[in-house]
Amino acid sequence: METTPRRRLNFENTEIAFRNKSNADLNSAYYLYKVISSNFLVKIGPPITNFFLNAGLPLKPLIRATIFKQFCGGETIAECENTIKQLALGKVGTILDYSVEGEEKEEVFDFTCEEIIRTIERAAGDSRVPITVFKITGIGRFALLEKIDAQQSLTAAEEAEFAKVRARCQRICQRAYDKNVPIMIDAEESWIQKTIDDLALDMMRLFNRERLLVYNTYQMYRHDKLADMKADHLIARETGFVLGVKMVRGAYMEKERKRAEEMGYPSPIQRDKAATDKDYDASLQYCVANIKEIGFVAGTHNEESCQTLAQLLDEHEIPHNHSHVYFSQLLGMSDNLSFNLSDADYNVAKYVPYGPIKAVMPYLFRRAQENTSVAGQTSRELNLIAKEKARRKF
Repeated sequence: METTPRRRLNFENTEIAFRNKSNADLNSAYYLYKVISSNFLVKIGPPITNFFLNAGLPLKPLIRATIFKQFCGGETIAECENTIKQLALGKVGTILDYSVEGEEKEEVFDFTCEEIIRTIERAAGDSRVPITVFKITGIGRFALLEKIDAQQSLTAAEEAEFAKVRARCQRICQRAYDKNVPIMIDAEESWIQKTIDDLALDMMRLFNRERLLVYNTYQMYRHDKLADMKADHLIARETGFVLGVKMVRGAYMEKERKRAEEMGYPSPIQRDKAATDKDYDASLQYCVANIKEIGFVAGTHNEESCQTLAQLLDEHEIPHNHSHVYFSQLLGMSDNLSFNLSDADYNVAKYVPYGPIKAVMPYLFRRAQENTSVAGQTSRELNLIAKEKARRKF
């Protein structure tokens, strides 16, 4: 059967990318990215900001009007409503992400569990909020997960503590199942990841038999994760559940390499970016080839990977809006990808982090650092905004 050659996606179309941004929004984003482009300011920003916040100085209004506004939906689910509405105008979904991290207390873990459930209830029945997400470290202590990963013996109290973590995880996934709202479990540092992977597979065994519900996340900057994903697919096939995959390049590279060097073990990180890109695109090929048994979210800000996935879908004659395929980017970044993909009828959803300003600062600092460390990301954002400003002649 002859097919018409696919028109290559045009990620340079800034009219579509910024259709729902006012001139003031564009200016704010432009000047923010100008600041982020300074490595010096990004490095000294976190300690200075933390000092001012801890001292009770009135820094929150400035943060709210700048970096928080660019990368977060609000402090509460209710405050995210305008972002949900604005994204939906461009046919882009919202992934509500309660971005509080680094906590230690059981009462905080219980509250976070309930808040994640509130995101599920908010998403239920609303196609504008097609997927939800959570981190295991949001509902359990990092040091406990680290001890389990290292296969160290747990005390009776720690066994009971981990049973609570598992129960919270299952409660979240059960509510997602009851409300028919897909949910992703985010990846984290390699030295706690096996425990997270085991929990995610357990949840898939329970809830992915009838339909795609739970996704695990695979960081392809790790040299072992493509093989892990394929192994998990075989488990899913043999056990009789749909494998949920979110593939990303990864978010902890510098920390991973530093720890490996300090502790004298081989780094889990790929030798270079080319190797990461190769495994990422190989994961796309594998998932598309097994589309009936795997549902996946391609979390990427890489234009070539987006083009690769679009091409693969056409080669396999898979509809752009197939329910097992989503593209995903972070709020405030790569609007040229998100909105041009959605304009071509692909499923797209953006992560919309929210939470109290002070509590989400670690997330915001990572976004700023990520933009300076990823080659060309900040200049790319600046160039696209400048191009749209010139098109609008202001």
